[in-house]
Amino acid sequence: MGTQLLDTTASPGDITRRELYFFNLYRCLEAVVYVGLVFSPFAVDWVHVSRPLLGQIASSTYLVVAIALLIGTERLRSRLGGTISTSLLIDIVAASLVLIALTGHSLVPMMLLVNVGIAALLLPHRAYVFATAAALGVAVPYAYELLSGPGRENNSLETAAVVVAYFIVAALLRYLGGHMRAAEDLAARRGVDLLNLEQINDLIIQRMKTGVLLVDRANHILRINESAWHLIGNPPPNQRELGSAAPELSRRLYHWRHTGKSEQTAVALAHDVPEVIPRFTRLAPNDDTNVLIFLDDTSLLSRRAEELTLSSLGRLSASIAHEIRNPLAAIRYSAQLLAESPELNAEDKRLVDIINNHCTRANDVVENILQLSRRERSRPETIDLNAWVLAFVEDYKQSNDLGQDQLRAVTHNRTLEAMVDPQHLQQVVWNLVQNALRYGRQPNQPARVSVVARLAVDKGPPLLEVIDRGPGIPPKVAAQIFEPFYTTHEYGTGLGLYLAKQMSEASQASLEYVPVAGGGACFRITLTPAGALLASRIAPQSA
Repeated sequence: MGTQLLDTTASPGDITRRELYFFNLYRCLEAVVYVGLVFSPFAVDWVHVSRPLLGQIASSTYLVVAIALLIGTERLRSRLGGTISTSLLIDIVAASLVLIALTGHSLVPMMLLVNVGIAALLLPHRAYVFATAAALGVAVPYAYELLSGPGRENNSLETAAVVVAYFIVAALLRYLGGHMRAAEDLAARRGVDLLNLEQINDLIIQRMKTGVLLVDRANHILRINESAWHLIGNPPPNQRELGSAAPELSRRLYHWRHTGKSEQTAVALAHDVPEVIPRFTRLAPNDDTNVLIFLDDTSLLSRRAEELTLSSLGRLSASIAHEIRNPLAAIRYSAQLLAESPELNAEDKRLVDIINNHCTRANDVVENILQLSRRERSRPETIDLNAWVLAFVEDYKQSNDLGQDQLRAVTHNRTLEAMVDPQHLQQVVWNLVQNALRYGRQPNQPARVSVVARLAVDKGPPLLEVIDRGPGIPPKVAAQIFEPFYTTHEYGTGLGLYLAKQMSEASQASLEYVPVAGGGACFRITLTPAGALLASRIAPQSA
């Protein structure tokens, strides 16, 4: 189950949703104030409506527009720049018209100051444009009053102060708006990064081989990963009580909570599941509210120990084999010289033959062990499997006297290419053919062995099979034939099939035993198709 990481970028509309809403809400309040100033018969003494019709039309229209903008806040978020610029232009025009309609208008320019500040906060790069537009909007009514005739109140100082205030507020909020936007962007990115990190941690925990459970004070399972779920027997998803899902684990948790000691004996928590060793830990010191339980699969530990043992045994065996090699060669050379003596009788010659035979067998064991310890790195290349099989069978017949035994090649009816190390494949198939000719025969009958090159069913990967018509291999024996040093023959070393499997895997292939219907044995090598290995190496680089 994949985890989809979130994008760390946030759209401007998402960042400014609340600010745009309050901006539109303030505009409605502003429009209500304008309507109150124009329509109220109880206006204060310092407000005089010189042009009632203009003021009523302007303030009423502005109120309707303000309400429409407030209602359409959600839709307008996607076009933030145009929305703020247009709405501020409407604010300035409305304020200018109301200023022309009123006398003693200091309240209107002061309210417009808030519009300019909010617009500069939301769009810092247009702050001075907004301040200039607002200054013009206030200056036009003042110029109109001066041109209307003498006797008008001279508010030039007040107007200049308001204009300067527009630019100061725009500059200040432009600076604050830039920092605020950068802080919001950083906070949004950090939040998404934390969420992504949490998802990655959850994925890692879910894929851990070690079982992990989080249990509260009431033994209720809060969190559980896949490994733990399998190790306690795959309980139903709605079964969250530890006592019902894994009674033995609940008992050990109770013992640990009251004594502080964990039982180190392995236990199977359900039927047909591996044994585990539970470990308990608190999330916080001296706090039993939540307890973290780790289930260590003992089978994994056993396999690791076995791998280490085999590795150490392999190095030790290689060292011993190297030391045996020189004395063994001396014994064999001496036996060969002794066999050439004319004074040996028939019984002594038989004893010398026994020495030579056992020296050969011991040398085979030494060679296998040394080959196991110094296995060379695979060098795969593309080969024509049909041509390779034909050449191998011909080479084997020329190198060995088959007598009445039969060895034949069976090829595919079309070009069959595979990616494999030819040297490793030669050693593996040579070993398999020798075993088939030696053991794959019915009593008192010659061996019949086939080396087959074909495709798997449904256009699968290329296969190379060594098939005999002998008695086959019993199922109990077949389960162990690829283990090192396992043999059923008194003169066998138990390393031939193990080495064949290791060399196959080194060439990105797999070796398996397949029973043959009607009697016989089949050792199947599943090879990598030509081009697949190259694609797997290129893919991570191009990803």
